[in-house]
Amino acid sequence: MAKLVSKTYGDALFEVAVEDGSVDSLAEEVESVLTIFSDNEDYIKVLNHPKIPMEEKNSLIKEAFEGKVSNDLLGLMLTVVDKGRFSEIEEILNYFLSCVRGYKKIGTATVTSAVTLSEAEKAKVEKRLLETTAYESFLLEYQVDKSLIGGMIIKIGDRVVDSSIRTKLNNMARELSKVQIS
Repeated sequence: MAKLVSKTYGDALFEVAVEDGSVDSLAEEVESVLTIFSDNEDYIKVLNHPKIPMEEKNSLIKEAFEGKVSNDLLGLMLTVVDKGRFSEIEEILNYFLSCVRGYKKIGTATVTSAVTLSEAEKAKVEKRLLETTAYESFLLEYQVDKSLIGGMIIKIGDRVVDSSIRTKLNNMARELSKVQIS
């Protein structure tokens, strides 16, 4: 359900941004708002508190953001409060940012390797990803998982490319267990 809510509101904000030609500026505003929210957890708790009246929540949002963000973003936040969905605002804004990245052909990937990759190795990974996908650039997050033994796992959205030695050994063990000796 939360995914449907974030998609509905995120798509609406994205469509407005495309129509207005304000995709880049709105994306910057959204990133700033997300930073403000993550830095001010008490503010979010107040806006999510069930005993605080909607009117007061709306005035808190207007006080904090009116004149500092676009009317489109302010209107979205007020609408989300009115609909009782403010607990999902971060998912909505992150969904919007993923729409912007797709629109601008910017891929996001998580690269997990057994050891820390050097800058040259990271450049090779990015170059290979650009060659094999339709993206024009990438936002890459690197992680280390020593249990992989070697190789790496690359996740782009819901796709996973696993070339780790751990997986290859597990696959080999599974195949060997199927072999019957007569």
